[in-house]
Amino acid sequence: MGRPKESHDKRTPKPDPQPAIPADEKRVAAEVRSLAEVLCDTEGIELVHVEFLRDRGGRVLRLFIDKPAGVTLEDCATVSRELGDVLDVHLPDIGRYHLEVSSPGPNRPLSRAEDFERFRGHAAKIRTLCPMDGQRHFSGVLAGISGGAVCLVKGQTTVTIPLEDISKARLVNYTEKAHVDFGNQTGR
Repeated sequence: MGRPKESHDKRTPKPDPQPAIPADEKRVAAEVRSLAEVLCDTEGIELVHVEFLRDRGGRVLRLFIDKPAGVTLEDCATVSRELGDVLDVHLPDIGRYHLEVSSPGPNRPLSRAEDFERFRGHAAKIRTLCPMDGQRHFSGVLAGISGGAVCLVKGQTTVTIPLEDISKARLVNYTEKAHVDFGNQTGR
């Protein structure tokens, strides 16, 4: 048995490259959501929405958090600090990203089926993955969920948009008071 061969390559080592295939943004957002929900629950904070996007400066992992008395800067800093540590351990393969944690603001994102029920009677904007009747952008008042589809009322017309067809949904100028009271209707 001989000695291990020594390398005489004098080239400068290359930095670790970004993953050749970018991480699937939806998969990462779902994994981050499951990790962040546990953290937020222990802090008494609601995890509203998670996004993993490409931006000019690279990838951004954006979390929106809320609580009944409102979110403070300290709440955002605590979640950011603790979640950063958790992600380093549990999701080391997602590449470089910038972590942002903030309150949802008046244009609160809607991402779960229960959000569309919870905010029934509030104005919302919804964008779909593919055109429906020639359009992808819809606005109106949320009327809840029926048969796996969001019901959105505009004037005398109700549009039903399947949950799986929604690419983005947000409340518009959200305040605690609903714009329309639909009573106890569930649409089912």
